[in-house]
Amino acid sequence: MKRWWYLLICLAMVQPTLAQITYATVFVDYDSAWQFKNLKLIPIRAKGPGGPGKIAGNAEIISLQQGLRTGMITISERGTASTENVHWLRLNNKTNKPVFVASGEILIGGRQDRMVTKDTLLIPAGKDQYIPVMCVEEGRWSQKEKRFVYGNYANPRLRKVLDQTKNQVRIWKEISTQLDSNKINSPTLAYAAPHTDKKMILYKEEYFKFFHNKFRNADSTIVGFVCISGNKIIGSDAFAASNLFYNALDALLYGYIDEAVHFGKAPAVSDGLVKKYMDQFMIDEKSQEEFLKKNGKLYKHNGKVIHLTAY
Repeated sequence: MKRWWYLLICLAMVQPTLAQITYATVFVDYDSAWQFKNLKLIPIRAKGPGGPGKIAGNAEIISLQQGLRTGMITISERGTASTENVHWLRLNNKTNKPVFVASGEILIGGRQDRMVTKDTLLIPAGKDQYIPVMCVEEGRWSQKEKRFVYGNYANPRLRKVLDQTKNQVRIWKEISTQLDSNKINSPTLAYAAPHTDKKMILYKEEYFKFFHNKFRNADSTIVGFVCISGNKIIGSDAFAASNLFYNALDALLYGYIDEAVHFGKAPAVSDGLVKKYMDQFMIDEKSQEEFLKKNGKLYKHNGKVIHLTAY
């Protein structure tokens, strides 16, 4: 009985979110676009008061990044044998708050670095919970387990391969391609290898500070964004509530910045083309589901859309 009450309380916190993230509830604010060097971001905003950006109940949901940073949650290996445990990690939630874990989030450490493979809202269970992962460090399976630290979202290129294939070999191949493209020599073929270069870290921080300040000084109606680099729309992420979005913002920014820095050029996509792209999955729920099955992902909890990603 106690477990049932706990579950009902946690689900109630998600109930106020809207059942959809479409033009009926949000709009793309082309007039508020921000651009820095190779990256342009256009905010997606909730429509009016009471929209998805105003959901107070979801404040109790914590992100994977928040949980690890504050010690509210811990991540560890499920076991010692690589064949049985490589695709699972153990999560211990020390709070009574649900944890939102997203596909594409990187965890560095353990016996090898991993990437979460699907969006999940983990309801507190008072016991070990497990999250599905893929390896993003092909050449390492350590005998000694390191402490896991949060590594932000992967760049959209790798996230796209993950979400469209869920194939370990394809993920390793994409990481190898990115390392070769950036002339990075990584003995363990780690996705995280380029993120340890001090000069590159400082360069990416210029991007991060610019966009971070823009978002932090904006109003609370922003629930997502669409990103452009060169002549490509490299992706879009949107959430059912502004606090869910802002919880993920920093980690998402680093992923998009990584792609713009290593593979992008000065943005050169018109608003008209962006609108045509967004129309493919924002007009209604049916077309959204059809488009994102092949070109992104859609996560629902209790019948309500919590997070969508488009490539």
